[in-house]
Amino acid sequence: MTGRPTTLAFNGMVATPHYLASMAGLDVLRDGGTAIDAVIAANAVLTTVYPDQTSIGGDCFLIFYEASSGQLHGLNGSGRAPALADRVALRVAGNQTMPRRGIHSVTVPGTIDAWGAALERFGRFGLDRLFQPAIRYARDGFPVSPRLSAGIAAAREMLDADPATRAIYLPGGEVPRPGQRLRLPDLAASLERIASGGREVFYSGEIAERIAVTSRRLNGPLTLDDLASHRAEWVEPLTTEYRGVTVAELPPNSQGVTALLALNLIEQVPLPPEWGSADHLHPLIEAKKLAFAVRDAELADPAHVPIDTARLASKSYAQDLWRSYDPARSSPGAAATVGDTVYLCAVDRDGNAASLIQSIYQGFGSGIVVDGTGIILQNRGVAFSLDDDHPNRLEPGKRPRHTLMPGMLLQDGNLLGPFGTQGGDAQAQVHLQLVTNLADYAMDPQAAIEAPRWLAGGGQGDDPRTAELEAGFPQQTIEHLTGRGHRIRERGVWESGFGHAQMILRDDGSGLLQGGADPRADGVALGY
Repeated sequence: MTGRPTTLAFNGMVATPHYLASMAGLDVLRDGGTAIDAVIAANAVLTTVYPDQTSIGGDCFLIFYEASSGQLHGLNGSGRAPALADRVALRVAGNQTMPRRGIHSVTVPGTIDAWGAALERFGRFGLDRLFQPAIRYARDGFPVSPRLSAGIAAAREMLDADPATRAIYLPGGEVPRPGQRLRLPDLAASLERIASGGREVFYSGEIAERIAVTSRRLNGPLTLDDLASHRAEWVEPLTTEYRGVTVAELPPNSQGVTALLALNLIEQVPLPPEWGSADHLHPLIEAKKLAFAVRDAELADPAHVPIDTARLASKSYAQDLWRSYDPARSSPGAAATVGDTVYLCAVDRDGNAASLIQSIYQGFGSGIVVDGTGIILQNRGVAFSLDDDHPNRLEPGKRPRHTLMPGMLLQDGNLLGPFGTQGGDAQAQVHLQLVTNLADYAMDPQAAIEAPRWLAGGGQGDDPRTAELEAGFPQQTIEHLTGRGHRIRERGVWESGFGHAQMILRDDGSGLLQGGADPRADGVALGY
């Protein structure tokens, strides 16, 4: 453990993966802003200081708890495939799977529209106020964190191949060292335009035109019409009960139901009192495998493919699936996909809570910076399939199956708190671990977040029984899991690839807020 205590406060709290973003969100709460105002101000800062993880050229999902009504509101801010998207043409061009980078991996960016929709219903401030910290950091510069320096180094080959990205992120042809000042003047100018002109600047105005021009220059399918027609969608979150806690996730095209299914599976096993034992980890890992097999076979855009979410989130469905569980042997799994994302949350003085996740998918997204804007476009389209028979196949106007999944916890009908993590396929697995750490092992938020994690699946080409374990699990656990057929890969302590989680819990009686932020990133939970 780091020794960092859980943050405590009564009036308001924000938790993000970067301390500069947490400070921006806290300032908004102190000024009387809502939880929505706080997470948008903080998220805007993250699009500046964490450019490998997120950008306003990406997507956004949100769950909001409205204290006055006790209702949950879900917002799907994911973008769609261009109207000219053509999977047959991509196959003819020699692609067996979706291109991982480049213009054909780009879907419509949904973030700016989602922020506007959320502020219209639940905010007190406008983008002109909320963007100011992000604009200052982009214009005047911010210190590069060791994590960002490593992220740029990992993507150097891709960044170096494009003059625009090279000029921005490899100043002087070198990877910025930790502590070096990095300025993003084009991004500052774009944020200023949106702050003064609103979402229309991005979807039908000057920035939209520059996105369309960039797409045409690269022979891409994304057009001005695709941007102008985009709108976020308010949706009803899905829930399940896990040992007295209500867990809420977003419906497809989010993968949120995957975590609900995994919790319904594991609920059928009384977890042992010894946290970190093989008897603790084995059923969790096996529940993950079963839930992800369902995700990969059935989840897609419900506007294009019928999905019976009530069945997938039901106890009876989980009971049927769990019949294949073997407490003594590992079953095969599937390779996991990484994702670079930011998760953040806030609770305001009125008891409203916002759980927000935003992303460009993989490190620096598509690798494309829109001409003259400093905006990186996401590569979320890589989640589509080129298989004509797959429910998640690429189709015009379709949203891809999405890894983004904000979470919210309730207890006895009242807010317990927002929680979530970045991490691609790690997200549903970390949700499973966080909820069980809380409900089964009575951990406080910081302890639940800092506890060593496991991830099942490994990467492409790994043995399908691979499970990666962070440092900190007993050697006996590793030996016993290996004896059950798991292929264990031991990793270091608090590695970035195991997710960057944040959480805030609220005591309904006293109003006490307890917050935690992940040491695997640069974040902090701040309250007042």
